[in-house]
Amino acid sequence: MVSNIKYRIGKSNFFKGLVIFFSVLCTVPLFVILFYIFIQGFSKINWHFLVNLPKPVGESGGGIANALMGSLLIVFCAAIIAIPIGVMGGIYLSEHKKSRLANWCRLSVDVLQGTPSIVTGIVVYFWIVKPLHTFSALSGSVALAIMMLPIVVRSTEETLKLLPSSLKEAGLALGLPYHKVILRIILPCGISGVLSGIILSIARIAGETAPLLFTAFGNPFFSTNILKPMQSLPLLIFNYATSPYDDWHNLAWGAALILLIVVLLLNIITKITTRRWKVQF
Repeated sequence: MVSNIKYRIGKSNFFKGLVIFFSVLCTVPLFVILFYIFIQGFSKINWHFLVNLPKPVGESGGGIANALMGSLLIVFCAAIIAIPIGVMGGIYLSEHKKSRLANWCRLSVDVLQGTPSIVTGIVVYFWIVKPLHTFSALSGSVALAIMMLPIVVRSTEETLKLLPSSLKEAGLALGLPYHKVILRIILPCGISGVLSGIILSIARIAGETAPLLFTAFGNPFFSTNILKPMQSLPLLIFNYATSPYDDWHNLAWGAALILLIVVLLLNIITKITTRRWKVQF
């Protein structure tokens, strides 16, 4: 009996150690990537790097100010387009769980989430860029907004489905209109999941390059006109990393570190938001 107990305890400890080992092993690629990009890019980042424009070929120095502003504007416009549509879509799916239209919408969202980003870029190219005969930041924002939609819709739906129906019934019983019940009771109670989905979707699109190659295209100058081509961090990294110039390689490493820091911060904010505003019942 004693030997059997020791055998079972030893077997349990072995599998526990095996699980811990593989769990730690999963984090190794992340830390290797973080360390390598940090080593390559940290020495390239300074104040001039953040506020100056890229230099022409043959001149040393330069910065990524145009790419920083371009990424901010493109992602901001994408969020303005995707967040209201995504949240309203999530509300509809959570309120009509078993309707035929909701099932088809849910299937469409799942398919859209699995669509390759480059396909989205090509479609938006034929929808917007070709008819307007020009690349633009607006077309890039539309492409990124399409990529944001599935994440926002599903996170909103899954969060609101966790809320008890008694919350809505209580609001309706007090005489509140349906839209006020949704906007003033249901959404505030599920704000944690909704916000986390929004932030995760922004982090998801912040580093996308393929759709912007067909839409925003890039711009070596400082531009805030969303109807014209515009530079962004992913485009700058792609163009400079594939160039034959060492100075541009340095800019690419610095820009990669900046983009990585932004994505990490967005994910950390998501975790904090989830813990601070939990779904309330």
